[in-house]
Amino acid sequence: MSPVLSGRLKTRLAANEQLGLVWLTLGHASITEMAAHSGADALVVDLQHGLWDRRSLETTVGIAAGTAPVIARVADSSTTAIGNALDAGCDGVLVPLIENREQAEQAISAARFPPHGHRSGGGVRPLAMGFGAYLERAGHVAVGLMIETVAGVEQAEAIVTAPGLDFVLIGTGDLGISYAARGKDNDATEAGCLHVKEACARAGIPCGIFTGTVDKALERRAEGYHLVVLASDVDVVRD
Repeated sequence: MSPVLSGRLKTRLAANEQLGLVWLTLGHASITEMAAHSGADALVVDLQHGLWDRRSLETTVGIAAGTAPVIARVADSSTTAIGNALDAGCDGVLVPLIENREQAEQAISAARFPPHGHRSGGGVRPLAMGFGAYLERAGHVAVGLMIETVAGVEQAEAIVTAPGLDFVLIGTGDLGISYAARGKDNDATEAGCLHVKEACARAGIPCGIFTGTVDKALERRAEGYHLVVLASDVDVVRD
């Protein structure tokens, strides 16, 4: 994929466009192909909780190339996890469980080449396109961070102002668990989501939120969230 084409996700995020995501967990190439042609603004490949391995990720990126940008929700914030996803050719990464500025900066750095970060160059797909194109394409990678704990909400202002950040996504499931562990109810979770969204607005960073249904996605979009989940492959297949 050309550097210009691969940069459309980052460009749309920078323009604060509202984007609809399809969440892919099952690791199935045929489902990926259908999702890529569904009209979704981007596909999220869930490497944290999904059934993906490196080969199926590479296949998915190839299937979606030129049709829909692919964001990898990586397993963790490690340099290896982020580097593997980007070496597979993903257009962006979404890093889970960010709770403070230091973790935010570390995750962003892992997605950028020196002098802006510490990403390592290499991988089968990048070498196929030529190393020069690979380096150019790397500048168009979008980096998103997930805020999904009470600790992350409390540090939202510091997290969302980390240099190089492209977007934030609130993980409502884990955030609800985190608040419940402190004896808090859904009202507290909603207040936490609003706090993160307002912090993002002040920083000029697009804020997304995980949504389980189309109706909820439309509701959250009306509330001003920039990224919402329109469908999940697990839910579509189950239902």
